[in-house]
Amino acid sequence: MNVLVISTSLRPTSNSDALAREFARGAADAGHKAEVVSLRGKKIEFCKGCFACQQTQKCVIKDDAPAIVAKMHDADVIAFATPIYYYEMSGQLKTLLDRANPLYTSDYKFSSIYMLTTAAEDEAFVPGRAVAGLTGWVDCFERAKLAGTVFAGGVNEMGEIEGHKALGEAHEMGKSVGE
Repeated sequence: MNVLVISTSLRPTSNSDALAREFARGAADAGHKAEVVSLRGKKIEFCKGCFACQQTQKCVIKDDAPAIVAKMHDADVIAFATPIYYYEMSGQLKTLLDRANPLYTSDYKFSSIYMLTTAAEDEAFVPGRAVAGLTGWVDCFERAKLAGTVFAGGVNEMGEIEGHKALGEAHEMGKSVGE
């Protein structure tokens, strides 16, 4: 299987990056082709809402988003890794999901979507709104489903996730894709 992991944190050595790498490592350990794409350093503009992509399956905006969306199109599995900001997914992830609008009318391959989240807060409810936001996107793709989530709470500073149980959970979830 072709597994695409999109890390949306803009911080170097971020906690959600660590989850993304562990998910990808698990998928690779299971024999899948796994690629991690980071949004750090990428130029991704806001969707203009012109809907030209619904006819052409191509966005009119010339930035880094179309190349990432093309990888999403060809992936069997997509995992999104995001820090939780104000109890929601990062703005970078939301902007990418909006820019993935060309996929809606395309013959996309993906069927399993995963969400990997990190936050300073540690309560179980913390990722709920972010997961709900991603579920809204997934629900627009009839062949896709939210296949799993991992939450690493209580991590704020860069690299603070080291030794967190969520790293093992992300690795195991990556190993189980396609089962």
